[in-house]
Parts: sequence; structure tokens; C-alpha cells
Amino acid sequence: MRTNVPRVRFIVLALTLTFLCSRSYSQSITTDNGKWEIGLGFGPMFFLGDLGGTAGIGKPFVKDLDFPLTKISKNLYVNYYATDWLGFRLAINHGHLEGDDAEAPNKGGAEMDRLERNLSFKSSVLEGYLAAEVYPTVFFEQYEGLEHKFRPYVLSGVGVMKFNPKAKLDDKWIELHPLRLEGQGMAEYPDRKEYKLIQQEFLLGFGFKYYLKENFYVGLEVLHRKTWCDYIDDASTFYVDPAVFDNYLSAADAANARRLYYRGTYQGSVPGSVTRPDDVLTYQRGDPKENDAYFSTIFRFGWRLNNENSAQKRQLRCPVFY
Repeated sequence: MRTNVPRVRFIVLALTLTFLCSRSYSQSITTDNGKWEIGLGFGPMFFLGDLGGTAGIGKPFVKDLDFPLTKISKNLYVNYYATDWLGFRLAINHGHLEGDDAEAPNKGGAEMDRLERNLSFKSSVLEGYLAAEVYPTVFFEQYEGLEHKFRPYVLSGVGVMKFNPKAKLDDKWIELHPLRLEGQGMAEYPDRKEYKLIQQEFLLGFGFKYYLKENFYVGLEVLHRKTWCDYIDDASTFYVDPAVFDNYLSAADAANARRLYYRGTYQGSVPGSVTRPDDVLTYQRGDPKENDAYFSTIFRFGWRLNNENSAQKRQLRCPVFY
């Protein structure tokens, strides 16, 4: 039988092109096309709650930061990019939060209430969250690839955080949650519910990345967390009658609770005297109108996987898949 050479050549060419196009398409849905990033970060984490602060009446956000108590947080990220302008982040962070009324300045203003309240705490914080990142400037970029590009972004997400407030007593750090210092869960104070050490949070932030190479970036980010809990610092409302601790706690815990629920140095009505603990039941221990929050400033470093020649790979793909 005679072979039709042109027809055979056409079939071979068609099969080759089909194979190459299928290969390019399969690469476009794997890590080979640079849709995945991994990264790490570190930076200061700041507490925004009832304890500590600066001069005057306590205010939300940056006005009441206690810089001497700032600790460095550590962060790990995994990002997936559905498109160039939209990414999704899964992250885990660890840090420490602290607040101390003794850090408030003594200027004779409204901050004196906090100085005389004299409460303090520290807590380790472990959080995990899922967030969406939006890169608005992608639509104005002039060339393919990532190298030497500056990309600002905004992000928002939800997560969970685990904390455990502690206070120092006789040079030991005592866990405050089991002591129920504000009567949480006690029949005498039915409106004060016990709080959980794992809480939900809402995240909102902004930042930028600068790609030093096609697959490596450095960046800076500010990330704020709003929680639905007012007990990260174990202070939310008013003082309790210390007699109730014996009804709910062990003898050892009740003894610690009586020493830790009130640590004030309030000046009494007699000049030079100090108000007794049983005189402060109507004093404000915390502000129940404002839940606790925290934020961090994060220096970021990241690697985009298999993205060294992404621009060239795009050029090699078959037109049908653009």
C-alpha cells in the first residue's frame, strides 16, 4: 500500500502540537507556574487593651502603646495566587503581649487612675488565620514577570488566637484564668461569664512587597486584629468581694486570687493613706465597652516557587490557553 507522505507529516505535526499544548496546560495548574509562595516574617507585636498606656484618658489603637513592653513575633506563611491581583494566605504566628499600669507616665492627669490600679499581665499568643490579599497596582504594570516590581496590597481575613494571661507574684508567673479574678462564672456575679482561652479574630492590614528577583521578595506589613474578647489582659469590669474566692477555688488558688485581684495603690480620703481593697468594689478594674485588640508590624521575606522563568514560560504556551 502506498503511503501518503504529506498526510503522515500533518498527523505527526498535529500530534506533536497537541502534546506540547497539553504539557503547557498541565504545568499551568501546578506549582511550576509560580502560583505558590512561602514566606517568613518577624516584627514587634503591640497590645491594645485596658492595662498600661500613655498620658491622659485611655484611647484605642496607637495612642496607648507601651513600647518598653514590646516583644518580637515570628510568622510563617503559605500563599496561593488565583490571579496576579488576588492571593490567599494561610499563616501561623507566635508572639507575646504585655500590659503594665506602672508604665503609664505620672503627669497628674487621667492616667493616674491606671497608675493607682497597678495591674499588669503578660501572655503568649499563638494564632492561625486565613486571609485574602488584593494587589490593585497589578492592572497598571507595564511588563511581565516580577523582578524589581513594587507591589502594595491590602488584606483581610479571619482567624483564631490562643492566649493565657499571667501575672507575677513572689517572682513567679501565675495563670490568671483559673482564678476568676472578676467573678467569672460565679453565682454572685451572674453577668460575668467565664472566658475561653481560644478566641476568634478579624484581621485587616496593608503592606507592600518588592521583588529582588523573579522568585524572591522582601516586604513590610501592618496587621491589626480585632477580637471579641475583653480578657486578653484578664481585666474587663469591676472589682469583686474577695470573700467569694473561698467558695469556688482551692485554698491555694483563693490565697493567690486575693493577692492578685486587687494590686492597687489608690489614695484614701485621708492624706497619705491608701484605700483598702474592700473599699474599691465600685471602682473600675477594666473597660467593658471596648474589647481587646493587638497589631503587629512585620518584616517579610518570601519565595515564589518555580517562578524563575515565568515570563518565558508564558511565551511558550499555546495561544489557545491564553
